[in-house]
Amino acid sequence: MGRVELRHLRSFVVLAEELHFGRAAARLHIAQPALSQQLGQLERETGSRLMDRSTRRVELTEAGRLLQGRAVEILAALDRTSADLGLLAAGRAGLVRLGFVGTATYDVLPRVALRVRDELPDVELDLRGELLGPVLLDRLRQGELDIAVLRPGPAPLDDLDVVHLRDEALVAVLPARHPEAGADSVALRELDGMQLVTHPSGHRSTMQPLVLDVCRRAGLDPRVVEVGETGTLVAFVAAGLGFGLVPASVRALRLDGVAYVPLAGRRITTALVLARRSDPAPTVTRVSALVAAECAAPTGPPSPAGLPR
Repeated sequence: MGRVELRHLRSFVVLAEELHFGRAAARLHIAQPALSQQLGQLERETGSRLMDRSTRRVELTEAGRLLQGRAVEILAALDRTSADLGLLAAGRAGLVRLGFVGTATYDVLPRVALRVRDELPDVELDLRGELLGPVLLDRLRQGELDIAVLRPGPAPLDDLDVVHLRDEALVAVLPARHPEAGADSVALRELDGMQLVTHPSGHRSTMQPLVLDVCRRAGLDPRVVEVGETGTLVAFVAAGLGFGLVPASVRALRLDGVAYVPLAGRRITTALVLARRSDPAPTVTRVSALVAAECAAPTGPPSPAGLPR
């Protein structure tokens, strides 16, 4: 079998549908003799007689029927591929792998997923939540993630593209039965003597150093209970095992038995950033823009005492 040209396949499919050289030539906008020449060349390339022709009728041979089915499949696949490549080049298709730090998982992740589904329906998202900042950065640099939403620590990020998304105030997470659970705000000194439930220490998390510094500046030196995930932190507080300090967006995690209470006094904030490798693919750039837009959008006022809305 010789080299088959795509234009010959396309012409053959039209001719096989019409079984009439005049009508097929008109659909293809070519002269009828040119169509006959293409069919003859295709038969030479395939080494098979594809049509039986007479003055009255045109019929597909068995080889022609086989080629018609295969040609339709091939041309449809090529058309789909061409369309997909166009979407990919325009940043409107492809796979994007996003990782979220635990304190952004319950607020940012679902909102981003919904927005991408609405605005970029041909983009496939691989979403991974409840990851610690250093883990996110390692996976991003190793090529396992395309975008990481995290809270920056002291480690330099000069090798990455970093976009500041927003600053969030820290709020206290209290057991619902705590005397300050229904207050408009709480001073940290009111929590003296309670255990602090927090993220891991050292290089494993960027939140614990911030939280401990805030406590010490308020004169607290609490005993620390470390947990690996934000959801576990809030669950521990609900169980009465202590209090926590978390970014305000964690209020999206509505769990029975806890209250989210703003801190009294000076507003203490933590940044949320988007990081990605340099020279991102067009689809990564588009999804990054939607993440930034969603983080800038208001989330609405928190529920009183952190109760479900």
